[in-house]
Amino acid sequence: MSEAPAPAVARVLIVEDDPMMQLGLEQSLSSQPHITVVGHADDGYLAVEATLSLHPDIVVMDIGLPRMDGIAATKKIKEALPDVRVVMLTSHTTENEVIAALSAGADAYCVKGATVERLLVAIEAALEGASYLDPQVARLVMEHLKSPTNAADAAAVSQLSQREVEVLKLVVDGRSNPEIAAALYLSPNTVKTHVRGIMNKLAVDDRVQAAVVALRSGLV
Repeated sequence: MSEAPAPAVARVLIVEDDPMMQLGLEQSLSSQPHITVVGHADDGYLAVEATLSLHPDIVVMDIGLPRMDGIAATKKIKEALPDVRVVMLTSHTTENEVIAALSAGADAYCVKGATVERLLVAIEAALEGASYLDPQVARLVMEHLKSPTNAADAAAVSQLSQREVEVLKLVVDGRSNPEIAAALYLSPNTVKTHVRGIMNKLAVDDRVQAAVVALRSGLV
């Protein structure tokens, strides 16, 4: 009898801005016989660049990253390379963040502090094209599916002007005010005014919350 073929080696990119956490993840994942760590990134922009150049099978992604957060980075990665699987590994467990990450295209959501075995289950599920939710956040998603939140968010977004919608879409993409100003040929002060108006109309306190409402409403 011929021997069964060896399982394929999964190529993993780690996106984490805490050096100790990054090192621990690399040691844990590299010790697995069917995983190889192909690179690291410590902010969202670098995560997108590394994914485009390295084409990993799996991106293990934090949310709280400098320059561009993990939700915006996930959205860009999935738009460019939809076959790359993204496993969120984060301490962020609020409903808004979980739903926004999944709306951006994350394939699995794992909470920091979970066992390595649980992270490996999430990675394995993502590789097989399935979804995985950490038990700590699964309840939030089920409650969200039972609520009219999406309709409420869509109604809030419908109050925005066409220009505010254009600005909000770029906020979701992780653009800074100067970058938005350059893209829309506006002054930075005008963009700042639009962002303030958007937050007032959406009844949110910051840009991340505004982006979450946009994602949940189906705007992008």
